[in-house]
Amino acid sequence: MEQYFSATQKMEQEVMFPSLLRGVFPQEEGAAPAAESRTDLYERYQLLKAIKPMVEKGLASVGDQSPSGAGTDGDISLDSNGAEDAQLEERLSQHLTGLQQVLSHLTRDTNALTRRYSQILEQINLSEGQPSW
Repeated sequence: MEQYFSATQKMEQEVMFPSLLRGVFPQEEGAAPAAESRTDLYERYQLLKAIKPMVEKGLASVGDQSPSGAGTDGDISLDSNGAEDAQLEERLSQHLTGLQQVLSHLTRDTNALTRRYSQILEQINLSEGQPSW
């Protein structure tokens, strides 16, 4: 989770001119551009920026929920309670695994976008340093 927030913060600090990302398509290192990828890095930048507050809000709302309503059903027997707890534990584990995979993917995309933006700036700086006769 911290890696995701660190990557998005770095992206927000480094990408000063997001319009430079228009028309630049994501590319895996050492691979040819994906033909099915129609989303340029500018659109991905906008998406990644939009997702961050949702993740932060989701974390805040989870922290605000109180466990006071848990375990108040008097109709459930102790035997079924144990099975239900095991089922809930399994569902939570699957949910957290999925969340970790999504955050890892978002972190990877954010880092790749930031790297590509830095490369674009380097190219601009190199071309400005050369005389155009």
